[in-house]
Amino acid sequence: MGELRVRSVLVTGANRGIGLGLVQHLLALPNPPEWVFATCRDPKGQRAQELQKLASKHPNLVIVPLEVTDPASIKAAAASVGERLKGSGLNLLINNAGVLNANTLETETLKDMLHVYTTNTIAPLLLSQAFLPLLKKAAQESPGSRMSCSKAAIVNMSSTAGSIKEVFLWESAQCISYRCSKAAQNMLTRCQSMGYREHGILCVALHPGWVQTDMGKAVGDKPPLTVDASVGGMLKVLSNLSEKDSGAFLDWEGNVVAW
Repeated sequence: MGELRVRSVLVTGANRGIGLGLVQHLLALPNPPEWVFATCRDPKGQRAQELQKLASKHPNLVIVPLEVTDPASIKAAAASVGERLKGSGLNLLINNAGVLNANTLETETLKDMLHVYTTNTIAPLLLSQAFLPLLKKAAQESPGSRMSCSKAAIVNMSSTAGSIKEVFLWESAQCISYRCSKAAQNMLTRCQSMGYREHGILCVALHPGWVQTDMGKAVGDKPPLTVDASVGGMLKVLSNLSEKDSGAFLDWEGNVVAW
């Protein structure tokens, strides 16, 4: 297995859980990225303390304010990242921010459904639109090379809960809006892989496993995977992705997940 080498990466929802784990692991790589952009709603707030500590030790870490459900905030974040990159492209966009509620078929509501869809499905679309010029620029900087996460890629954090075949953990938690939003996000990933192929941008849906995070613990029993194990696995998978994987739905070990 190779080691991920990427010049610049942006991770949404980076102040806790898998997002924070990704930032920590990226900074600890033998050849860390020149730029790690970590987004969260309130960079100066209490919930971003771990990120603030990391930023004080790592000059290549930039905390970017971002509310993923607000198009104006997305535009501002893209402009801010573009300024930092000073004419270079963004190699890797990891759409990690997500929300879950435990609503059942009986209790699901319009308000909750809209909120979850906006965060989990629409935000990755809008973020990819906003960062597309920077991703295209990164791809153009490696004209002869094949598709990879080192060149230009969009990674949408998915879940087997959104697999129509698997319907993972149904007995534990129905989570209707979450499942539907992730199934829709998977279609978005397929569409992006087809639409952005001509630009040399790889797109993949990635299931991190059932992880010991606030979200992972919200659906019943204790999740089996630590954040470290999940993130370490995912970064290995990302380091080995190529053109044949664009549009795929994979897990943290590189296994293909059924749609």
